[in-house]
Amino acid sequence: MLNYHGSLGRATLSNMKTETSRNQEELFAMNAIYAFLTYLDMKQDIDLEAAVSSGSGTSYEKSPLFVKEIALESIKHYAEIVAAFAPNMRKWTFGRLNRVEQAILILAYTHFYYVDPTIGKPIVIDVAVRQAKGYLDGADYKFVNAILDKVLIRG
Repeated sequence: MLNYHGSLGRATLSNMKTETSRNQEELFAMNAIYAFLTYLDMKQDIDLEAAVSSGSGTSYEKSPLFVKEIALESIKHYAEIVAAFAPNMRKWTFGRLNRVEQAILILAYTHFYYVDPTIGKPIVIDVAVRQAKGYLDGADYKFVNAILDKVLIRG
């Protein structure tokens, strides 16, 4: 079993309160997806509980339900999620994006389609753009905004 010790969001995790805000839960979910992507990159078996625990900085049992749902649905639908982005990535592949950017996009897609199908597209994109501005370089948030605008479509 791989033990993930990434630094993404560590400072925020150390200030954790007993109750978490939705912003904290979204950060924890992004961290859990990042851990899941790390397992994939290292060709390790995916340990859902370890990914959630490392993402939320607490035991799996004490992790917020939102984080568990996002992590589980991201793992279950990973291939479908990546395939949904492919037609909208000119001259790029999903695998060429850095892992944080992948985590942000997967989180947004999973939240929109699998965890809360009533949430509005602008809300999901706003969260993703805020995360991109906080964790990605320069104008990368513009790419996140544009691709999510194309991919998050309800029929």
